[in-house]
Amino acid sequence: MDSPKPSAQGASIRFDKVSKTFDKKGGQSFAALQDVSFDVKPGEIAGIIGRSGAGKSTMLRMVNGLERPSAGQVLVGGQDVGTARGAALRTIRRDVGMIFQHFNLLSSRTVYDNVALPLEIAGVASSAIRSRVQDLIARVGLQDHAQRYPAELSGGQKQRVGIARALATQPKVLLSDEATSALDPETTQTVLGLLKDINRDLGLTVLLITHEMAVVRDIATRVAVIDAGRIVEEGSTYDLFVRPSHPTTRSFLGGITGVTLPAFIAGRLREERLDSGGEQVIRVTFTGQHATDPMLALLAKDLGVSVNILAGAIEEISDKPFGNLLISVDALRADEARAFLERHGLLTEVLGYVG
Repeated sequence: MDSPKPSAQGASIRFDKVSKTFDKKGGQSFAALQDVSFDVKPGEIAGIIGRSGAGKSTMLRMVNGLERPSAGQVLVGGQDVGTARGAALRTIRRDVGMIFQHFNLLSSRTVYDNVALPLEIAGVASSAIRSRVQDLIARVGLQDHAQRYPAELSGGQKQRVGIARALATQPKVLLSDEATSALDPETTQTVLGLLKDINRDLGLTVLLITHEMAVVRDIATRVAVIDAGRIVEEGSTYDLFVRPSHPTTRSFLGGITGVTLPAFIAGRLREERLDSGGEQVIRVTFTGQHATDPMLALLAKDLGVSVNILAGAIEEISDKPFGNLLISVDALRADEARAFLERHGLLTEVLGYVG
């Protein structure tokens, strides 16, 4: 068999009203997915975020046919994965590469041999394998480690081998199954940078699942939030960071954008204003052209309203500036302060009142 031809533009992925039910002992059943619809465009990097048991792994395994829907369709490049059998399923799987949380490397094979394995299974000629594997090892920066064994590699190096192996058959789709959750933060950034480079250079569609919103922030252009087997929110990564509407999304955001109140404030928060007035607690989201403007300083200067900053962060998402601050102001002047901020293009949300 000849070497596989280079892949063209990445393939689309479509979940169309997908449900998945698993049978349990005693005749009971468990609904892992319920009426899930989500589209990923060719060449896009998309993320699915959810807690353990939310159903994200089941979604991912349906893309390469390791799980089949109980209802609905999963389409890769327009091909129905759930109904594919035999040669048709093998063709789809060659178009879908996968990288894993715990690397899944064969300890008895070198870096070179681990990357070569999918090509050997596909029956590619040895001369073509040699050229392809050398190119892939160089792409992931491991050309000096080709004859080493997994036990001699760091976690980040092992994941690079996993990425090279996933690219061996020149797929159109790359699946990432919590690929960075076993890595330290610095190594995570290196691996995510490599995935972005691969997406840019090869045009692959990348679909990743994670429980870390920081991973979604750093790599995905679109994201779906899954909870108890249902997609509860989806959209561009930037929009979800700026305007999260579902409690699950907000809980994921809390750890990385400063939208979580300090415990000593949260414990005193009330829904209604205190008779004594007190202070109103407000979430202020900085976006667009005013994202880096000193708006709180202007608020104090122009209106004479004192602002207490409780928590916050300023960062960049999808190449756009984004800031999220939790502040408190005199409750008697809070409406005036919020109107001032909103006139300048900022988003505000009242979280409650404290004494």
